[in-house]
Amino acid sequence: MIALDTNVLVRYVAQDDSTQSARAEQFIESECSPDNPGFIGIVTLVELVWVCESCYDASREDVIRLLRQILSTKQLAVQDADIVWQALKLFDGGPADFSDYLIERIAHAHGCESVVTFDKTAAKAGMTLLKV
Repeated sequence: MIALDTNVLVRYVAQDDSTQSARAEQFIESECSPDNPGFIGIVTLVELVWVCESCYDASREDVIRLLRQILSTKQLAVQDADIVWQALKLFDGGPADFSDYLIERIAHAHGCESVVTFDKTAAKAGMTLLKV
């Protein structure tokens, strides 16, 4: 298994650099397989979402569609995919950022009672608002 960096995924998704996009597409579609998937770490996934939203103006619906596609692609293996699916389901129906739901779900999976935050929107993602 070979891990994919964020820039490879961005080129594959955005198709915005003819040379790099073609190579990313060739690698993912020809060299990754269900038996030897490309690995996507959680940090890479969070970076991908951030880049799509901030650099390419991807809508929430676009991000949800992209994450579902990545999680469903057999030639890709997402770190802690079950936790990512949980976070994605919450993100799909909630007000917070994807990363907030992911932080909360990872903490929950590791036995944390809660995640404290100063972010009022993140508190709506299941975190506990730390009042000042």
